[in-house]
Amino acid sequence: MPLFQKAVFHTTVANLRDVPADAKCEVAFAGRSNAGKSSAINTLANHTRLAYVSKTPGRTQHLNYFTLDEGKYFVDLPGYGFAKAPEEIREQWEGLLAPYLRYRLPLVGLVLIMDSRHPLTELDLQMLGWFAQTGKPIHVLLSKADKLTRQEQALALREVQDVLAGISDHCSLQLFSSLKKTGVAEAEAVLGRWLDMEAKPEIAPPVGLRSEKVARLKNRKAMGWSARSAKPAAGNKKPPTQ
Repeated sequence: MPLFQKAVFHTTVANLRDVPADAKCEVAFAGRSNAGKSSAINTLANHTRLAYVSKTPGRTQHLNYFTLDEGKYFVDLPGYGFAKAPEEIREQWEGLLAPYLRYRLPLVGLVLIMDSRHPLTELDLQMLGWFAQTGKPIHVLLSKADKLTRQEQALALREVQDVLAGISDHCSLQLFSSLKKTGVAEAEAVLGRWLDMEAKPEIAPPVGLRSEKVARLKNRKAMGWSARSAKPAAGNKKPPTQ
């Protein structure tokens, strides 16, 4: 079962005083508008519409919290770089995002989604440089990787890796495709460690119990066969003793 399959919408926050008080750790998702941020959250949660995917980029203007487990959350941040957003909305984003990313103690890391066809935009670089100062880890998802050839994918990985190496020692990256569901296990492994939610292997029934059950079934069949075999044939009955 996907690690974050139990994710459910919790609340929308327009002011930092309204963030969940029970939060132990949370992972924030950021990215340029239309980079595939909501789709990535939906894919990781194995849910088609957990995070709303809008045809109008920049529609998310608040922090959207999704519960993963007790006190553990995904946080969908407003998409940045939407040129048509009114100035007052941009100011609201900046007034909410900056203090959240800089001072939110339960925030354990940032997932930055970049379109693998157009990575490292000016706004991506600003976010990387700014958040790296917190010392918290950053994991980059190069989204829409299914639209690239293998050679183009390798080139995008090298290009972004070279830039990340010069920004922070706490950056990692991977290819990701919401359409093809590729890269999900790799992302789960990283975020699971951040949230202390690593997948637990399914525990098989103890071997001894299975063997014991099989032995009982065998004994039952053997007893049934012995009982049938012990019955004398009709023509072979012994005459009564005198």
